Amino acid sequence: MKRTIKMVVAFDSFKGCLPAEEACRAAADGIQAVYPKATVVQLPLSDGGEGLVACVRQMLPTAERCLTVHGPLMEPIRCSYALSADGKTAYMEMAAASGLTLVPEDKRNPLETTTYGVGEMMADAISLGCEQIVMGIGGSATCDAGEGMLQALRDRNCLDTSCRCMVACDVTNPLYGEKGAAYVFAPQKGATPQQVAELDGRLRNFARRTEQAGIASPDTANHPGAGAAGGLGYALLAYLRAELRSGIDIVLDIARFDTTIHDADLVITGEGKSDAQTLMGKVPCGVLRRCRKVGVPVWLLSGAIDDDGSLLSDHFDRVHSINENDTRPLAQLLVPEVAEENIRRTVKRLMHVFFRECKQKMYLCALKKDR
Repeated sequence: MKRTIKMVVAFDSFKGCLPAEEACRAAADGIQAVYPKATVVQLPLSDGGEGLVACVRQMLPTAERCLTVHGPLMEPIRCSYALSADGKTAYMEMAAASGLTLVPEDKRNPLETTTYGVGEMMADAISLGCEQIVMGIGGSATCDAGEGMLQALRDRNCLDTSCRCMVACDVTNPLYGEKGAAYVFAPQKGATPQQVAELDGRLRNFARRTEQAGIASPDTANHPGAGAAGGLGYALLAYLRAELRSGIDIVLDIARFDTTIHDADLVITGEGKSDAQTLMGKVPCGVLRRCRKVGVPVWLLSGAIDDDGSLLSDHFDRVHSINENDTRPLAQLLVPEVAEENIRRTVKRLMHVFFRECKQKMYLCALKKDR
């Protein structure tokens, strides 16, 4: 072959099974088992929700900052975020302080949960001199419109700050109404239908008070993403003038993805399960968009594939489940060691196909030149 083949493996985590870095490592092993001389770049990715900090720490030199904050039920908990090497940027996840996984199932009630701990994390970063906070806001246990966060910032005299906020947000829901934070997301957090109606009323009241104070216009409540994380998106927009961006785009920029793929021969991406929602801002979708701009082929290899109507096959160059022809029960397929081996095995098999196709293309090119 004309030069060393360069491949990029850029996986999201296989939720409940494998972290993104282990999925990337397994894919790289599969490539190099067939072509040891290949240059393989591993880019573990996140869509900006849970896993954002771990992803950033894989890409950039950072320091871990640990502290005690108030959790979703105002109980003391330990959490952490990442600080850039120059101390100017903090990378954090709201779920570290106010995540649904922090609340036992029998105590989940978004009428009671708070984002106060998120404000404490932010205030800590501001007190250290951070000039920018990059925050993922997925996985919340809350529906308080960010009032808890704002109170914590007020309590520490940090609300009026010049610290910039960039928010990784991939939902487009408004603050309230049928498509708002309460009706769409609160039932997943333990709310009954009656509680959903009460929560929606609270969100409306908070927006009204914010507008009457001259802090936001009525349009802000309808801004795409205002309803994210139980309305935390609204508070960040209205009170901190945050910028809401696609989570995967933030992560890909941090990873310098465009630079990495400019001379790549192939990019392989994937996640736990791929379906129609994959094309709505998930990691593989972000990877696909960037690769299409520069003409680099993209393969999608995920734990499960639901390709109804060939929607995924129409966009990606190859679409495969790593569990094809594996008849073991799902519980077994979710064992990390099994998933790693299935990624290695699938990539290894497909690499033989890839290199055979490469040789055929080279042969055809040579024939054209001879003519």
